[in-house]
Amino acid sequence: QVQLVESGGGLVQAGGSLRLSCTASGRTFSSYVMGWFRQAPGKEREFVTAISRTGGNTYYSDSVKGRFTISRDSAKNTVHLQMNSLKPEDTAVYYCAADPMLSRGSSKDRDYAYWGQGTQVTVSS
Repeated sequence: QVQLVESGGGLVQAGGSLRLSCTASGRTFSSYVMGWFRQAPGKEREFVTAISRTGGNTYYSDSVKGRFTISRDSAKNTVHLQMNSLKPEDTAVYYCAADPMLSRGSSKDRDYAYWGQGTQVTVSS
């Protein structure tokens, strides 16, 4: 079992930046593939980015590639999502996800066993 707690959401103007963090409980953080998903009002949850256990491989959706960066700090059991050049369409609740069985990052939310409670990101135009 692992518990995930997101932080760092908020309100930002278009073109601005935010950094989300997700801190995991437990001692086996390095054994989990980590991901970020988001869900906008009235829309399905969608994949944003994922990172391998070692941090050596990262995966991004086309909509955020070049603007968002995922990283992990195993010493602090934390994964970060640096979001730059934010757009109003990035407005959503952002969820951190983790899974110990994946061999690589996945864009399918059903592949992740553990989820955080979500943090709101609002980008104003």
